[in-house]
Amino acid sequence: MLKKSVEDALNKQLNAELYSSYLYLAMAAYMETLSMKGFAHWLRLQSKEELAHGIKFYDYLIEAGGTVKLAAIDAPKTSWKSAGTVFDQVYAHEQKVTGLIHGLMELAIKEKDYATTGFLSWFVKEQVEEEANASEIVTKVKTMGDIPGHLFWLDHELGKRK
Repeated sequence: MLKKSVEDALNKQLNAELYSSYLYLAMAAYMETLSMKGFAHWLRLQSKEELAHGIKFYDYLIEAGGTVKLAAIDAPKTSWKSAGTVFDQVYAHEQKVTGLIHGLMELAIKEKDYATTGFLSWFVKEQVEEEANASEIVTKVKTMGDIPGHLFWLDHELGKRK
């Protein structure tokens, strides 16, 4: 049985993962308005991945004997200055999520909740990959110049994500 502090924190993270999905979907819609289909494709897949992360928290809460408590999801912003500012926010957001996951891990360790610690280990590793992917795109955008015509190649490359 989960301690209340852990259950509450896991529910909060479930909501954060669903917000991440919503945020990336909003970013994809914005990139569609710029006719940057590759960027939009990458962000839509990222949205689906974040939804899957939320479902992992949902499933774990149920399996561990907790109660799922869904909360309202804040509306994300809907426009940005450019592709570069979108991915600057993606990177900053992934860094924030990393901090949330680390905080959860610290709580699980403090509460001696070894099952939750094991569950969270996957997310700790996943966040390394998430930050690396976002950082790489930010670097490429900055190297090419944050101008739509210059980003044509990168748009094409991001459209290949499976």
